[in-house]
Amino acid sequence: MAITLPKGANAPLPGAHCLVTVAASGVPFDVSAVLLGSDGKVRGDHDLVFYNHRSQDGVTVTGRTVTADLRHVPASVERIAVVTSIDVGHPAARFDAGGTPRADVECGSTRLKFVPPPMDGGETVAVLVELYRRQGEWKVRAVGQGWASGLAGLAADFGIVVDDPAPAPASPPPVPLGKVTLVKGGQATISMRKDDPSPVVTASLEWNGGSANRRRAGADLDLYALHVPRSLVTPKGPRPNRSEEVVYYRQLGSPSAPPYIALDGDARTPGRETVTIRRPDLQGYVLICAYSAVENGTGSFKSYGARAVVTDGRGSTVTVPLFNNRNLSYWVAIALIDFTAPGGIEIRHVEKYSGNHQEARPMLYSNGNFRMSTGPVEFKTK
Repeated sequence: MAITLPKGANAPLPGAHCLVTVAASGVPFDVSAVLLGSDGKVRGDHDLVFYNHRSQDGVTVTGRTVTADLRHVPASVERIAVVTSIDVGHPAARFDAGGTPRADVECGSTRLKFVPPPMDGGETVAVLVELYRRQGEWKVRAVGQGWASGLAGLAADFGIVVDDPAPAPASPPPVPLGKVTLVKGGQATISMRKDDPSPVVTASLEWNGGSANRRRAGADLDLYALHVPRSLVTPKGPRPNRSEEVVYYRQLGSPSAPPYIALDGDARTPGRETVTIRRPDLQGYVLICAYSAVENGTGSFKSYGARAVVTDGRGSTVTVPLFNNRNLSYWVAIALIDFTAPGGIEIRHVEKYSGNHQEARPMLYSNGNFRMSTGPVEFKTK
């Protein structure tokens, strides 16, 4: 069980390999680490470890996680500050009472959590925790200090020299993908700028009831959109968290408030159900699944003509078909939409089925992995 640290508290770190994972709700953010000497300053600009300089002297930044191999941190480094900052593509955003960042620390057998007091002073950058040496041993301190002056203020305090940036060239408009149909196990990327919150992505479950000679006029399939917000995404690794977030016919979601995913309703006959996904800058993973009501019998999803179709409204349409005629399964996971992919959103054909006559829905995890037949039991009759 994790121990919760109050602000200002410290605790020993018994292991040599430590991970600090940062999370925040409702705001896009980046994570970095700053290596500091005994004077509280960096030794040079290389001591800022971030997405463009991912590793330095035993400290590595990967996504939302800082990894420190304390055996390889040189003696000239006495503190490692873990920093979170608002994504530079969203200059108007601030950490507030509902979006104050928090940190989880894992080191050997030690599990620690730090949730700082709510920030409401316009902070855009914060040092959450720091790993530091004391009498030859490593410890962690809960800091929770924010800067309203942004990265420039933090850089000045830590002695980092920031050159006056040249004007950034205008980003070219995304190139439409056109119409693409995925092969088995295939994937496609819809181009999208990371700093653009405006695109609207739609993901539809379509089905026609089957071929003309065996069509089921009343075939009832249901779209389930399991999702992980970007603030809760964790790196690929051994300890992902289960996500309980789902949009479906009993929980339609919202287009104007979290999760910014909304279902258009419950189609009881062959046709289409569609989720609209807004604020792609706040999304992490969305898994498109289909459930077959018990009255449909034991026909395969493929026999009902089921497929997923993902569009961006800007000339890109990705169709994800099914290839397996598996009967006796009430669930299929069809497509994973990865909003964390570089340069846009990646749509992957995943096609996995539940066990025979299993009513438990799939579970999506914070690293984008999923498992079939491990979630809550669903049972729909007409």
